[in-house]
Amino acid sequence: MAYEQLADAVSDQLAAVAASLRAQGARVGIGELLTAHRALEAVDCTSREDARLALRAVLCSERGDLPKFEQAFYDVFGEGRLPLGPSPFDELTEEAREALPHAGLPATSPRPSDLEAEPTAVPAAWSDVELLRHKDFATYSDVEMAVARELIARLARRGPTRLSRRTKPSRRRGHTPDLRRMVRGSLRTAGEPIDRVWRAPSRRPRPMVLVLDVSGSMTPYARMLLQYLHASVAARRRVEAFAFGTRLTRITHELGGRDHDRALERAAEAVVDFSGGTRIGAALASLNRDHGRRVGRGAVVVILSDGWDRGDPDVLALEIARLRRSAHRLVWLNPLAAHPEFAPLTRGMKAAIPHTDELLAGNSLASLEQLAVILEEI
Repeated sequence: MAYEQLADAVSDQLAAVAASLRAQGARVGIGELLTAHRALEAVDCTSREDARLALRAVLCSERGDLPKFEQAFYDVFGEGRLPLGPSPFDELTEEAREALPHAGLPATSPRPSDLEAEPTAVPAAWSDVELLRHKDFATYSDVEMAVARELIARLARRGPTRLSRRTKPSRRRGHTPDLRRMVRGSLRTAGEPIDRVWRAPSRRPRPMVLVLDVSGSMTPYARMLLQYLHASVAARRRVEAFAFGTRLTRITHELGGRDHDRALERAAEAVVDFSGGTRIGAALASLNRDHGRRVGRGAVVVILSDGWDRGDPDVLALEIARLRRSAHRLVWLNPLAAHPEFAPLTRGMKAAIPHTDELLAGNSLASLEQLAVILEEI
C-alpha cells in the first residue's frame, strides 16, 4: 500500500472511531481528531498498544469514555466492523471542509467501500518525530512541547474522586431504595410499587495538591511539569498548586485562566527562586504550617522533585511524615526514577520513601499517564 493510501485509510479509520464515540455520547470533534493525528505521529504506530494508548489519551476526556473508546477501537482496528451512521463531516461548513486537508484530515466522510477494503489496516509511522510518550522531557524541542501540551491537557482532566453524601439514580440492586421515585411510579400501577429503583452515592473531585520543585537540578523538567500543573488547575476543581526551591510559593491563582502562555509567565514571575537551591524540608514545613487546611481535607498530594536537597534531612523526614498523616495519599514523581538503575540514594528520597504511597518517574508523557491511572484508582 502506498504512503498516501495508508494515510487516507488511517484518516478514515480515525473518523470512524470518532463517529462511534460520538454515537455513544462522548464529546469528540474536529479538534480532538487533529490531536489524534498528532498523537499517532508522535508514537511508534507499528505498535498496536502504543497507538491505542495514544488515542485513548486524547479521545477520552472523562472516565466514562474509556469503555466507549475500547469498543470503538476494537470495532475499527480489530476484527469487528463499525456500523456506519450519520457522518460528523456532514455538519461542517464549506470553509471547514476546505481546511481539513491542510490539517491532515480527509475532506469527505469515510466511504463504506474503503473501510470494507481495508478493515484491519494498522497505522504506521508517518513522520520522523521521535516517540513522545517515552521521550524524556529534557530532550523535547519546542514543536514537541506544543504537541505534548495538548496531550497533557487531556491527562490533567483525570484525577482522584471520592464518594459524596449526595446520591444519584442507580440501576444496580443493593443501593439505597429511592422511595420517592417508587411512590411516584406506583401511581401508574394503582398504588402498587412494582418497579424497584435505587440511589447510589455520587462521586465528586477529591482535593489535589501539586508541589513542584523548580530548583536548578529540576530545570530540564520544570517547564513541562509546570504545564501539567497549569492544565490541572484549569481542568479540575479543588486543585492547589505550589512551587518551591528554597521556599514555598503558592501559584494556584497565577496558573488560573485558559491563556497558557500568560499563566506560565505569571507563575514564573511569582516564584523568585526559580533554578536556585533546594530546601525540600523547609518547603514542606511551610506547606504543613501555612496551608495545612488545604491538605487536611482528604487531599491527594503529588510532589514532583528529583529529591536533591541541601537542607537538614531530619527536618525533611519530620515534615514529610507529618504531611503523609494529614493527606489521603502521597505520590512522588521523580524524573531520575526513569533510569533502570535508579535507587533512592539522595537525602531527600531516603527520607521520603518510607512515607510515599507511590513513586513514579516524572520525566515523560508515559509517566504522566501512569499518574493519571493511579489518581483515578485512588
